[in-house]
Amino acid sequence: MTDRRLLLVHAHPDDESIVTGATMAKYAAEGAEVTLVTCTRGEEGEIIPPELAHLGPHRDDTLGEYRIGELDKACLALGVRDHRLLGGPGRYRDSGMMGASTNDRPGCFWQADTEEAAHQLATVIREVRPQVVVTYDSNGGYGHPDHIQAHRVTVRAFEKAHERALPGTPWQARKLYAIAQPQSLLEESAERLQRNPGPFTAPRSPDDLSPGTPDGLVAARIDASAHWAAKALAMRAHATQISVEGELFALSNGIAQEIRAVEHFTQIAGAAVRRGPDGFETDLFA
Repeated sequence: MTDRRLLLVHAHPDDESIVTGATMAKYAAEGAEVTLVTCTRGEEGEIIPPELAHLGPHRDDTLGEYRIGELDKACLALGVRDHRLLGGPGRYRDSGMMGASTNDRPGCFWQADTEEAAHQLATVIREVRPQVVVTYDSNGGYGHPDHIQAHRVTVRAFEKAHERALPGTPWQARKLYAIAQPQSLLEESAERLQRNPGPFTAPRSPDDLSPGTPDGLVAARIDASAHWAAKALAMRAHATQISVEGELFALSNGIAQEIRAVEHFTQIAGAAVRRGPDGFETDLFA
């Protein structure tokens, strides 16, 4: 078994590629064991290509099953061999955007019992024994209920995995990180995209791209530029959700975004961050 193990918890198929794809590809290529846990099958996702419109509306599991096929292809592109659905296929359903009626549907992830879901995730954590766990911040990045729930479940599972660790075992998950979008980088990206949005709509402001993380809170900067192509290929695999054109992509809102292979994280818990001369940790396993 490799001595470096990374576990990531994401809400839907496609999230892993958009915000952590380069990091996943980098560590997988370096020989680390990378495990992806996806909490739902993304049944409420908005379908972009007209030729795939037959997969909706979302009255059954057709879209969810299709998106798992997309996830398989994305993981292949990233070199990730271990990807799982929390609780098994169909255990938790996509809750839809915040405020949607689907937030109240029994069986959706937003309505999941946090302790029960955390127990299932903690079981995976104890099996995989990662030194590093990655998920979202307390706002889920941009306020999606499934992202918020993924944060809550992961934080609790991180705690539970330690509570139930076997006596005498030297292992512990040493660090828990959250995905970050540094405010300064969003501002720079928005300026570039306003000048050249490609075939997409230019963002009016950085807020159109993502809620920003104050630069001072960003703990780690992972330069996975050598794996940009793997990330782009993984994003292309999620054709129902992502349009990719050259170095840009857009979600269902059509707003241009840059495909970036330098990814950032804040720390939620664990061992102290070891910052380098540039002020960032450059290896999640440091």
